[in-house]
Amino acid sequence: MASAPVSIRPAVLSDLLPGSRVRDVALVVGGAGLTGLAAQLTVPLWPVPVTAQTFAVLLVGAALGMNRAAASMALYLVAGIAGVPWFAGHSSGWGGASFGYVLGFIAAAAVVGKLAERGADRTVLGTVGTMALGNVIIYAFGLPVLVAVTGLDLGTALVEGAGKFLLGDAVKIAVAAGLLPLAWKLARR
Repeated sequence: MASAPVSIRPAVLSDLLPGSRVRDVALVVGGAGLTGLAAQLTVPLWPVPVTAQTFAVLLVGAALGMNRAAASMALYLVAGIAGVPWFAGHSSGWGGASFGYVLGFIAAAAVVGKLAERGADRTVLGTVGTMALGNVIIYAFGLPVLVAVTGLDLGTALVEGAGKFLLGDAVKIAVAAGLLPLAWKLARR
C-alpha cells in the first residue's frame, strides 16, 4: 500500500530555500549583514538616530524564524562589539545611548520569528501586530539604557527615544505588512 507524499508546510520564508546547515549559516550571516547595511541608512538625531535598522531586524525575524533570527542578531551584536563598524553611523563597540536598542534586536527578532513560524506574517493584520510587538520589544530594551546613559528623565526619554520614531515605525510596519503577505502569496504559486 503506497502512502501519499507528506507535504511539509514551510514555517518561514527562508524554509523555502533548499539546503540545511550551510543555508542556515548563510542566512544568519546574511541577516546580520542586512541589518548592518540598513543601519547605515541614517537620519542623525540626538540621542538616537533614525535608521532602517529596525525594519531589517523585524524582516530578518519574520523571514528566518526564531532561532536563526536570534542567532543573526546575536552575531550582529557580537561583531559590532568586536569592532565591525556596522552599527548606526559606521560605529562599533558597546555602550552608548543606542546600545539598549541593539540588545533588544535579539529578543525582538526571536519573538517576531516565533510568531512568523506560527503564520503571523501571512496576513496584513497579522504582520502589523507582529511588527508592532517587535518594535515595542526594541523600545523596552532601548529606553532603560537610554535613560541610564544620558540621564534623561523618563518623560523626555520616551519622547527622544520612542516618540520621535513612531511615524517612521508606522511606515516600516506598513511596508512589511505589504511585503510579507505578498511574498507568501507569490511563494504559494
